[in-house]
Amino acid sequence: MADIIKVGMADMNCVYPPNTLVTLGLGSCVGVCLYDRETKVSGMVHVMLPYSHQIKNNSNLAKFADTGISKLLNDMIVMGAKKSRIISKVAGGAQMFNFNDSSDIMRIGARNVQAVKETLKNLNIPLISEDTGGSYGRTIEFYSETGMLLVKTIGYGTKWI
Repeated sequence: MADIIKVGMADMNCVYPPNTLVTLGLGSCVGVCLYDRETKVSGMVHVMLPYSHQIKNNSNLAKFADTGISKLLNDMIVMGAKKSRIISKVAGGAQMFNFNDSSDIMRIGARNVQAVKETLKNLNIPLISEDTGGSYGRTIEFYSETGMLLVKTIGYGTKWI
């Protein structure tokens, strides 16, 4: 029987199959799922902000794309995953509110997605699929047995990636 493991905001977790990772309420945040296709060791991090070096209070590694993805990868390797077999799927990064000011600082969703992609590229982790952007929230469920990511929205349906 599979357990459902919840991943909170600015949180991360890793599981062995057949367990499922779930995070709720991704708006501008990005859910990053890493998956070892052979061992099926899986991980998820709920990223709130792009880069740890831009914030003074940066002790929570899971809060940032740069430190969160790296920490998740290391935790998965400790559990038996091999970096060369790991792939990624991401969802979230919405622009939840319209601002008259078009400055980059207000585009947190897009900045989070960009930082996630840059971090994955720097770590040589292939991005297999994504459901990002838009102006709506998402809840995601990652199934370690299959490597499939279920993306649920209100008003925009449900899909597997």
